Amino acid sequence: MKLLNFHPGRVTAPRTSRLLALALALVMLLSFFVACGPDSGDPGEKKEHVDYVANTKLDETSSSRKVEATVKSYIDGDTTHFYVDPTADFPEGIIKARYLAVDTPESTGRLEEWGKTASAFTKETLKNAAEILLESDDDKWNKDNNGRHLLWIWYKKEAGGEWRNLNIEILQNGYAVASNSGQNRYGTTCLAALAQASYEKLYVHSGEKDPSFPYGDATEITIKELRTNREAYEGLKVAIEGVISQDTNGTLYVEAYDAEDEKYYGMQVFYGYNMATSAKRFLKAGNRVRIVGSFQYAEVVNAYQIAGLEYDQMDPKNPKYTQLLETDQPIAYTEIVDLSDFMTGKTDLVVGEENKTMANNELALHTSVTLKGLTVVDTRTTTKETSDDKGAITLVCEKDGVRINIRTIVLYENNEIVTADRFEGKTIDVVGVVDSYTPEGSTEAQIQIRVFTVGAITIH
Repeated sequence: MKLLNFHPGRVTAPRTSRLLALALALVMLLSFFVACGPDSGDPGEKKEHVDYVANTKLDETSSSRKVEATVKSYIDGDTTHFYVDPTADFPEGIIKARYLAVDTPESTGRLEEWGKTASAFTKETLKNAAEILLESDDDKWNKDNNGRHLLWIWYKKEAGGEWRNLNIEILQNGYAVASNSGQNRYGTTCLAALAQASYEKLYVHSGEKDPSFPYGDATEITIKELRTNREAYEGLKVAIEGVISQDTNGTLYVEAYDAEDEKYYGMQVFYGYNMATSAKRFLKAGNRVRIVGSFQYAEVVNAYQIAGLEYDQMDPKNPKYTQLLETDQPIAYTEIVDLSDFMTGKTDLVVGEENKTMANNELALHTSVTLKGLTVVDTRTTTKETSDDKGAITLVCEKDGVRINIRTIVLYENNEIVTADRFEGKTIDVVGVVDSYTPEGSTEAQIQIRVFTVGAITIH
């Protein structure tokens, strides 16, 4: 890889609100239509399609900054993370790119119509690209308020071929609306491509239903959005997708990977005992499912969860209800290497337009994890006769001076209850789910790791 036109320094570009940008674009779009747009002239005359992508050429001698890249991770239709050669501008060798001039529907937060379609187009285009080049709008590497670089994305379909501008292609194919489209290096072309897509009624301009969008009364949303913006959705009917990492006693733990944060987010789902037998059959660990239910705060477990699931046995693929998507999916079991950072560390996030700071263990709640090299320093066993989990064990463990509780359900081996003495003073590895509990007499939930089988604890 090589860096072209190196100019030190960068500035932070201001971000215009989405509504103002769209209003401005519409005004300019109207002017374009009147002057020379695809629907100008004789209203009965069908205008010839113009390939604005093919007509737009990269000027490799311009003052704009340019760098060759490869894809690190696909985020959505207008955001991609790239690898580049490390430089003073990009010491980590990574660029988080927000595409200039385009605003594709959401597919990573609160899902919108055509969002998955736009995301799939961008991914497929870059996946098959022979070469990729990133270009700034001027002679600086500008950023938006979320710390992403504002860029033009160029690619070649085959080695030695012509450079194609993906931003313009997204607009020309109807996968996006305007985002300051007229106020940049290729503004006139962007507006022309956008006007043509609108005239041809492509995708977001079609007025038709998106065949990949599950229409219903539930809010389509990602687990990450629920985990990081809980209060906004409390009491609403929501729909999420994820892999079940654990099924226990009417409760599921469902998780999904977020490419932008490069971490898993999990959600607790209570389906109780009212689901049809056929639905219970697929609500098992390793299955990827669509969960539809009410998002609520459950006092009994002092945590948010999805409950009130419904299933249509006569129409099992109905997106309005909980359904099976895929079987035999891998469970992440992300390893917690730095226990101190997990227990006390914090992460800064951008949620919508708001900056938030959240505890690392809170972000990991209800995800599957692995911990290695824990020393059991104390044990407690539930002995109350009235307790549903009489015989369950709490292992107080320590690693590098940091303590964490490992909580088991009642464990059985050869039809006999496993007792705490098996683990006392031992060094163990654990696979389980990040969970919370509220100590008696307290109102503050504390983090623990839930373990559901004897085989989930390895003794050294």
